[in-house]
Amino acid sequence: MQFGLLSVLIWLPIAAGILVLLLGERNIRAGRWVALVAALATFAISILAYTGFRTGTADFQFVERMAWIPSLHATYYLGLDGITLPLVLLTTFMTIPVVIAAWTVIEQRPAQYYAAFLVMEGLMIGVFSAMDSLLFYFFWEAMLIPMFLIIGIWGGPRRVYATIKFFLYTFLGSVLMLAALIYMYVQAGDYSIAAFQRLPLTLMEQRWIFLAFLLAFAVKVPMWPVHTWLPDAHVEAPTGGSVILAAIMLKMGGYGFLRFSLPITPDASHELVWLVVGMSLIAVVYIGFVAMVQADMKKLIAYSSIAHMGFVTLGSFMIYSIVANTGSLKGAVLGVDGAMVQMISHGLVSGALFLCVGVLYDRLHSREISTYGGVVNVMPKFAALMVFFCMANAGLPGTSGFVGEFMVIIAAFKASFWYSFFAALTLILGAAYTLWMVKRVVFGPVANAKVASLTDMNGRESLVLGVLAVAVLLLGLYPAPLLNIMEASVHHLVTQAVHSKLPL
Repeated sequence: MQFGLLSVLIWLPIAAGILVLLLGERNIRAGRWVALVAALATFAISILAYTGFRTGTADFQFVERMAWIPSLHATYYLGLDGITLPLVLLTTFMTIPVVIAAWTVIEQRPAQYYAAFLVMEGLMIGVFSAMDSLLFYFFWEAMLIPMFLIIGIWGGPRRVYATIKFFLYTFLGSVLMLAALIYMYVQAGDYSIAAFQRLPLTLMEQRWIFLAFLLAFAVKVPMWPVHTWLPDAHVEAPTGGSVILAAIMLKMGGYGFLRFSLPITPDASHELVWLVVGMSLIAVVYIGFVAMVQADMKKLIAYSSIAHMGFVTLGSFMIYSIVANTGSLKGAVLGVDGAMVQMISHGLVSGALFLCVGVLYDRLHSREISTYGGVVNVMPKFAALMVFFCMANAGLPGTSGFVGEFMVIIAAFKASFWYSFFAALTLILGAAYTLWMVKRVVFGPVANAKVASLTDMNGRESLVLGVLAVAVLLLGLYPAPLLNIMEASVHHLVTQAVHSKLPL
């Protein structure tokens, strides 16, 4: 194996993180520039992967394979398809604003802060590109460590509680996934995900494996009722931690369902689809109401994330009902396409909203909605961008927030009227809690002397939020490039998912 493009994507930011750590606090100016150059270079390399990616095929590309743990038949096996490439692009893109946003804000141990994010970037890319399940599990668990440190060191007053809760929830779910992977390794003889997908598992085996995957991925999404760690983690995390947590780490649960649950356990997925769809609809509706009563901006956006990620799991699993009702894969493909677009859009929009909260917090050191009011009078540029991102979060046509949700709702009509009815409720609820926050924070007269003392965005903040606004707008107006990348891989996935493994 040659040291290929994917290995560079994984290990370049990790190596840069180690270099920043070695430079230390005394050379933090150089460390900041190393972090920024590494983040930009990693994004540029991911763009090379995008330009060199062949559409129209579901085959994995940029494949690298070499022996890793020969005694276990585990390999260092990497590759990209139309499902993983958009998530890798999102990861490399969102790391850049996190690095820039921390430029002057992080004063405590800044070198370690940058190093943690760069190492985590490489590990997250590893999760999306791993084609060996043991390698996938290694990256999956390893990325918890930098996030654990980010929340635990740079978080708020209750950071220890939030960190322990975050780690326990995600780790315990992952242990069951490891048990399922080991069981399938015994059956298949190696840890290749493709070998697992070919296993002729009985229905009973599929049920247990599906439930093990469900807990691991449901915690990460997170789905109701295993979502309670997320608001605490978001509230206590620093701004950069909240951005990566919402923009990237939540997507790993949705990715896990698409890469493991649907193709490996298609019959169990079909049999237990009611469970996942039910949990998804509860997340979409119930969590939307919970978001409406939040007094903390970060908590409101965190609960909003849970509701929006419910669209991802709904679009992924209602494919069985669509195929049963229509006899065609077309509607099912639309649902999974919508789930993927929703993941990318949510990564951009939620990341931007947490950065907006960070801009306000850096000035007044408060996330309480009641602290603000009339921000538009003193920060007009910031207010315009925050309102734009809030409208995208509510699913305004022309923004990326509309595209994925609309596709899932249209697909839901083909599955069940009630699926589409409850899914469409999130557009109303999303508009309600988002506009309620905008009304109280941005509009109206200046609320107090603290708000009156606010200054508008500096050049660094304007650059970060401006670039994100362009990305949200481009994806909303012209999603075709993203859909073209995904088309063949999504169609192949749906074909795998609806094809029974059980003997006739």
